[in-house]
Amino acid sequence: MKLLTPIVATVLLCSNQPLIASMDIAFVESAPKDWFSLTNSGECVLENISMTLDLSGTAGKLIFDTTSAGEGVEVFQPFETREGNVQLTSANTVLDGENRLSVFVDTLAPGQSVSFTIDVDDTLPKSELGNIRVSDSEMAGGMVSLTVGDQPGVEDIFNHQALISLPSPACVMTSDI
Repeated sequence: MKLLTPIVATVLLCSNQPLIASMDIAFVESAPKDWFSLTNSGECVLENISMTLDLSGTAGKLIFDTTSAGEGVEVFQPFETREGNVQLTSANTVLDGENRLSVFVDTLAPGQSVSFTIDVDDTLPKSELGNIRVSDSEMAGGMVSLTVGDQPGVEDIFNHQALISLPSPACVMTSDI
């Protein structure tokens, strides 16, 4: 009888590989409140996220309508968190008729979203859906700037579907198998 000696091997694999990190930003025209969402569409946790939304270059010459007085049309809605932990960064208010705001998000895990509501109106003399509603194409040209942690910022403009997909800095994950 022949005895077989088992061979035991231990393999430790360590890899430092960059994971894909990206953020999807969407505008949704909705009654009575329009809203914006930020979704971590990457593979790693993102921390200390600052986003600035600038509507000054939009096709619809868009503004935030936050009070009953001012430049907006009929319905108005101030900034309000819809989902997750998203906060305004400047003086905790957006003035009626402004076209720029900045928000901060502590942490977003892969696949996680945050969103906020605020009324957006166009200021065109003649618009596709009337001044009180904003079509996706009227959002085109709106700029989003994104900074994650202490990494260099990235920016892009909304397309005609009112969407942006921004690459954010790659994250490095060490895994032991």
